[in-house]
Amino acid sequence: MKKLFFIACLLFAIIEAYPQAKWPVITQTAKPWTRWWWEGSAVNKTDLQWSMQQYQQAGLGGLEITPIYGVRGAEQQFIPFLSTQWVSMLEYTLQQAKSFNLGIDLATGTGWPFGGPWVTPTDACKNVNLKTWTLKEGEQLTEKITFTQQPMVRTVSGKPVDIKTLSYPVATNKNLQEYAFDQVRYEKQLPLSLLMAYDEKGNSQDITAKVGTDGTLNWIAPSGNWTLYALFQGWHGKMVERAAPGGEGDVIDHFSLPALQHYLQYFDKAFAGKNLKGIRSFFNDSYEVDDARGQANWTPDMLQVFQQRRGYDLRKELPALYGKDTKEKNTRVLSDYRQTISELLLEKFTTPWHSWAKAKGSLVRNQSHGSPANILDLYGAIDIPETEGTDILRFKFATSTTHVLGKPLASAEAATWLNEHFQSSLGDVKVALDKYFIGGVNHIFYHGTNYTPKNDPWPGWLFYAAVHFHPNNPFWKDFPTLNQYVARCQSFLQAGKPDNDVLMYFPIYDRFAEPGRDLLHHFDGMEGFDNTDFKSSASWMLEHGYAFDLFSDKQLQLVSNKGAGLLSGGNAYQTILLAETKYLPLETLQKLVTLAQNGATILVHKSLPGDVPGYSDLVNRQAAFKQLLARLSFSTANDVQQALVGKGRFVMADDMQQLLSAAKVPQETMAVQGLQCIRRAIPAGKYYFITNTGNQRVDAWVNLATTAEHITVFDPMTGKAGKTMVRKEGGQTAVYLQLNQGESCVLQSTPTADASSPYNYYAVAGNPVKIGGTWKISFLSGGPALPAATTTTQLTSWTTWAGDGLKEFSGTASYTTSFAKPAGKVQDFLLDLGNVQETAEVFLNGKRVTTLIGPVFQVVLPAGSLKDNNQLEIKVTNGMANRIADMDKKGVHWKKFYNTNFPSRLPANRGADGLFTAVNWTPKPAGLTSEVTITPIVYMDKVRIKQPDPSRVIQ
Repeated sequence: MKKLFFIACLLFAIIEAYPQAKWPVITQTAKPWTRWWWEGSAVNKTDLQWSMQQYQQAGLGGLEITPIYGVRGAEQQFIPFLSTQWVSMLEYTLQQAKSFNLGIDLATGTGWPFGGPWVTPTDACKNVNLKTWTLKEGEQLTEKITFTQQPMVRTVSGKPVDIKTLSYPVATNKNLQEYAFDQVRYEKQLPLSLLMAYDEKGNSQDITAKVGTDGTLNWIAPSGNWTLYALFQGWHGKMVERAAPGGEGDVIDHFSLPALQHYLQYFDKAFAGKNLKGIRSFFNDSYEVDDARGQANWTPDMLQVFQQRRGYDLRKELPALYGKDTKEKNTRVLSDYRQTISELLLEKFTTPWHSWAKAKGSLVRNQSHGSPANILDLYGAIDIPETEGTDILRFKFATSTTHVLGKPLASAEAATWLNEHFQSSLGDVKVALDKYFIGGVNHIFYHGTNYTPKNDPWPGWLFYAAVHFHPNNPFWKDFPTLNQYVARCQSFLQAGKPDNDVLMYFPIYDRFAEPGRDLLHHFDGMEGFDNTDFKSSASWMLEHGYAFDLFSDKQLQLVSNKGAGLLSGGNAYQTILLAETKYLPLETLQKLVTLAQNGATILVHKSLPGDVPGYSDLVNRQAAFKQLLARLSFSTANDVQQALVGKGRFVMADDMQQLLSAAKVPQETMAVQGLQCIRRAIPAGKYYFITNTGNQRVDAWVNLATTAEHITVFDPMTGKAGKTMVRKEGGQTAVYLQLNQGESCVLQSTPTADASSPYNYYAVAGNPVKIGGTWKISFLSGGPALPAATTTTQLTSWTTWAGDGLKEFSGTASYTTSFAKPAGKVQDFLLDLGNVQETAEVFLNGKRVTTLIGPVFQVVLPAGSLKDNNQLEIKVTNGMANRIADMDKKGVHWKKFYNTNFPSRLPANRGADGLFTAVNWTPKPAGLTSEVTITPIVYMDKVRIKQPDPSRVIQ
């Protein structure tokens, strides 16, 4: 007994010393979430419960409720937003979500942006209108100082509306779902905010008080030539987009704290006495106030606020604001105006909205992009920054702030418009999600899932974006496979800390200083930074495997030294980079110099910043700025300039590679092999998420910017894991990887050996053998009707076969065949399904093997699972496209939605009525469309991996 106890203790000690590969725990947050459209808020308890059960079974972790426009024919079920009945349905949803372990987020409004029928004209978004006159000495203006706002109506439907038939304000009208207003301006005399007179010598007079109630100016021009500038406060007229019943109305003034407070008080009143503790976070969609005619660029106290913040009187500088002074002064005053708007959006909207949610025990998720502000600072003021789109550099603005400020989650509105409606497969979505992961996102929200009654005729209720993640989509059957993949990936990506090396400065003042067609610029990723070194340098680092985050001037003040390195949000960085920045605030330069004095390396690409931005206290700020720059004494060696500052230095060069090398910034060279990665730091190691974005299979050694000697590989699609082979190359660790195009893996480095089994890499041990002389096909589920069973010896799209109901069928078909076990002694076999349209569930000898969603349709079959004669079944599911096309060709009415009733993404799919149509589509390929093969494989040992034989590697 003692001997057995000793052996057990020894085994336990070995396991402790050499831990096995371990997948992180899958949490509710690690699972993907989805935006849950409540169309018309026409929900009922029975279908809410059924829907949430479907979502839970599909592997979703949570739902973001966004009430949206309604469905025609369901008007009797519409529930006005924030009504007693609506809040009751929300309470019921929160109760049911808890039982299904689903998290719930809630949009702070319907559609977007914030607004509704309770937003009064006082609180609605404003614009400023300019009118000018010229007078000579002794002249008096005969024209009245008035400005008439011209009427204008824009609807999403594009249907003409006579504004004279509308009551004021717009929310008082009936049938607002039918109108689908996007922007409404009534004809009205605008109030005068300011009248200034300027002469050619730069003198100015505020003569606002000399304007009578009828607009008559009681003022005679004194000596000189005078230009009068009149500012009139107007109404931008932006309406809530895609508003739900009870949510239609004006958008708020985002620069006014009272406007926000009045808006949120309506929620407070509706929520009073209700149990809404289950709301994890409140959500705000992207700004989008100005995706309309003109801009919301004013707030009633703008002149006072500007003077408080900028230290000078904007009333005296209107010529410069409107580009009529010297070029330099124009630039500086305009920059100050934009900075003031940026601060107001942060301090009067984003921060107090966050405080309001926090007081309710909830977080906030925010899409800051698209706003006329420093979006890094807006993201910094909330809990979960959210991005969208398809560009990694765009993602960086949300994810960088998450990293720089030590926030745990960065979310994404994912798969919004991958392709045209009904054209995107789960494999397409997988590839899109991998790009988000590479960009730093670790909290996916699909866009989106419609609430739809269980018994509503197919295709049910749909939203106008192009990927439809709901139970009526045939791919829902295999949706759990994608969700399990996402959950496994995010379980790693939500662990540890970000592991990026470079902090890159966001040169917002360079953009603030650029004139434009309108007063404001809007910030959305790299848009507006074309032909700048900021964009080209960021792109270069991304393409060449350098890990970086962006930071703002405000965020820099929180960065501290850690030896020669830097700390921000508890995360370590190696250096700071400025990419040919023109304007830099004095406080930012002072902080950079302080960091350098304490040991940091500050990298400067091409040239040092040349000046401070803005106009306030310009002479003193410029002098201090130049004095600081003068302290940087550069010497040159090998085309790299260096200025020592205290314990640290500034390094400047024209070549990015030389610049980063001078700072010894590590490079992930796998980029040249078509691989992209992102790292996370964990105790005593790192996580790497790697995806093959190239155009060919990678079957090779891959260098990592780490010196770890032990690497475990995890396949998040299959759940397989094991230790991988490692060797040293140039002081770095190299691992052997096999990744087909579109495949991904996670690596974990550890200081000690992994007791897990080796990860199985393979080489082919024979020629592929075609499977299936004859295939039996039966159609299992889908519609509009199940085609008759058939057989084939040639695998092609079922839409090309003879027979009724095949071209229009969307659903699942079972392919069965038999095959003999290939001869020879081999370890295992590779089953290759070839071209699958669009997902495949594989069964061997009556046992389920796996579900394949693409883009790769291969699976390893253990040799022991094969018999002398084998039964193979493959259940293939296609998408919605063919059935939708058939409905359009037959004139079946399914586009039954208010507001945006079903726009196409591509002009080719737009009908005469302006709506999406698939009437001209040819059937999309479906089913197994190429040969299915099985290939004998052997697993590669250390010798083979060190000297791979290209002829024996699967191409």
